[in-house]
Amino acid sequence: MKYVYPAILCVDDGKIGVTVPDLPGCHTFGEDTADALLMAKDAVEMWLWDAENNAEKIPAASETLPLNQGETLTLVAADTDEYRQANDKRAVKKTLSIPSWLNRQAEKANAPFSQILQKGLKEYLHIAE
Repeated sequence: MKYVYPAILCVDDGKIGVTVPDLPGCHTFGEDTADALLMAKDAVEMWLWDAENNAEKIPAASETLPLNQGETLTLVAADTDEYRQANDKRAVKKTLSIPSWLNRQAEKANAPFSQILQKGLKEYLHIAE
């Protein structure tokens, strides 16, 4: 899923703090603006990914946010599908069936079944590594 949330940037002790008010507890910081925006993207994606995984309600993005002096409003784009692909490395056990003759040949060759299946699925789904 793709999302866009407003975020508030402010300078704090020489670093750039980022708060995403629509996502409770979603705060981060960076050494400079570019770093802060990258950290904000990661924080928003992590927050949303966790909510999706736990079937929690995703808050709507605010249209506008009030700003205090010294604060800057920006937008943070997030892609939880991309985040999930990059970060969810858990192994999932699958049961499958293959012809017994093929199984015997593969076992004789010490074929790495999991690696071959993963590679084949990535090719089938057109997923680049």
